Amino acid sequence: MHSRVCAALAAALLLSACQQGPSGGRLPQQRPNILLLTAEDLSARIGAFGDEVAITPNLDRLATEGVRFPNTFTTAGVCAPSRAGLITGVRQTAIGGQHMRTYGLQSFRAVPPPEVKAFPELLRKAGYFTFTTAKLDYQFSHVFPGSGPFTIWDRETWSGADWTGTPRDKPFYGQINYNVTHESGVFPLTWPRSVSHAVSVLGRAWAALGREPVMNPADIEIPPYFPDTPTVRADMARHYENIHVMDEEVGATLDALERDGLAGSTIVIWTTDHGDGLPRGKRSLFDSGIRVPMIIRWPERFRPAGVEPGSVDERLVSFVDLSATILALAGVETPAWSDGRVFAGMSADPPRQYIYASRDRIDEWPDQERAVRDERYKYIRTGTPGTPAALDLAYRNNQPMMRELRRLFEDGKLDPTQRLWFEPRPANQLYDTWEDPFEVANLAEDPQHRATLDRMWTALDTWMAERPDLSDMPEEEMIATYWPGGEQPGTARPVVRVNPTTDGHVMIEMSSPSEGASIGYRLIDGTGNAGPWQVYSEKFSTRIGTTVEAKAVRYGWAESPVTVTPTI
Repeated sequence: MHSRVCAALAAALLLSACQQGPSGGRLPQQRPNILLLTAEDLSARIGAFGDEVAITPNLDRLATEGVRFPNTFTTAGVCAPSRAGLITGVRQTAIGGQHMRTYGLQSFRAVPPPEVKAFPELLRKAGYFTFTTAKLDYQFSHVFPGSGPFTIWDRETWSGADWTGTPRDKPFYGQINYNVTHESGVFPLTWPRSVSHAVSVLGRAWAALGREPVMNPADIEIPPYFPDTPTVRADMARHYENIHVMDEEVGATLDALERDGLAGSTIVIWTTDHGDGLPRGKRSLFDSGIRVPMIIRWPERFRPAGVEPGSVDERLVSFVDLSATILALAGVETPAWSDGRVFAGMSADPPRQYIYASRDRIDEWPDQERAVRDERYKYIRTGTPGTPAALDLAYRNNQPMMRELRRLFEDGKLDPTQRLWFEPRPANQLYDTWEDPFEVANLAEDPQHRATLDRMWTALDTWMAERPDLSDMPEEEMIATYWPGGEQPGTARPVVRVNPTTDGHVMIEMSSPSEGASIGYRLIDGTGNAGPWQVYSEKFSTRIGTTVEAKAVRYGWAESPVTVTPTI
């Protein structure tokens, strides 16, 4: 509650400062621009986070200028569920976004509770211009621009740092995605094994065009759960090559901020959407799947007191906290329905004791795990004990080292540690991440750790009881519940009320019969020129002679037809 009150007060002060200056005119921008840079499928293989192999000079420089958060955790070990938690600030299991991907069956889109909104939409309502580059992928959208609710973003593009053309009187919030580190970037340049493989091969060929290798496979440290083979080293080296390319792309973005004179007014956050796109990383609830690096760089004018460039904040951070924190940095109150806590800035909440994560259907394989972690221990509860965690996924099998690992397991050529991932899982797993950072020594049956197991068990039970878990019902039943008959519901057409005033204007008020629907509108002047679509937040006035077009969308439902007022 403290953080929400502080955020509300900050918003009022910042907005007041924006509206008037000493002479009654407008002051320079008082609210920060905020830029979230997200790499794909990457653990902390960054020089500034202690990796001695990675070639990441731009991110290393960003770390010296900002604050590192080394104990950041995603809510899932795979992209779509993780991004669902990030964009809403609510655990994906409570909004129908827990499966990879939700729209894998019958083109279903998750339907969050009516009050839940993506935080960029809340920023739009607070006066921010919002933009994003592909990919979207938050379960009530597809991956591609234009596939999600139109009220979230002012602008959606395929690539590029697209803050150009943003209104001069608005701060911006932008998300830029770096795809080069995606798992598919490790797929070899060979004849495609499938359509998805073909798309991935073409993307990798484009990224590698004209580039000379910079990594020596012999320099790479192999974790104990992988055998030390030429194939493993080659795939990991390729992953590091892609990290180097991503670092250059981040550097180009930071240089563009400087060139455009925006570095002094923009808070930059860099992180990744989950752990490494390598076997036993991506899709798992081990730290290799959910622990990610994060850096925040504040311009001097917005840097909180006591925050020193180059410092490290060891607190536990969950991906649901990003929404609450970004809203607070913009002076916007955290919604009561949010699972997030503010972890940075003047209104930071007390640090977390635990973070939580979940795993459900992974591509074509049903599965279920829930995890809780404190600063030292990780507890994983498996809903399908007796099955291996190494699911036989068609897409992941495009990776040479994955095929080799499975072959070596079947031939009996993996050592006991390397076999663990392929062997039947116990119902409970407990790991001491300080003594066992690779999480290969399960302590759940160790009497000396019974008290720790009981504590973590209780923490997970408490968290699971706080919200409904939509994985408690079969996926087909969930789809039938939110899309009756398997058909996407349609949002009702919004109602537009026009009330004349006495000063040559009219007051416009809008509502939607569909509970929880977001409303957007645009104004068309007397010459037929249409303005941009805007998100509706409260009644407003406009000139007589204007036409108003409005439409609505409930997340996960189809957009409504457009309501058009006669020329006012």
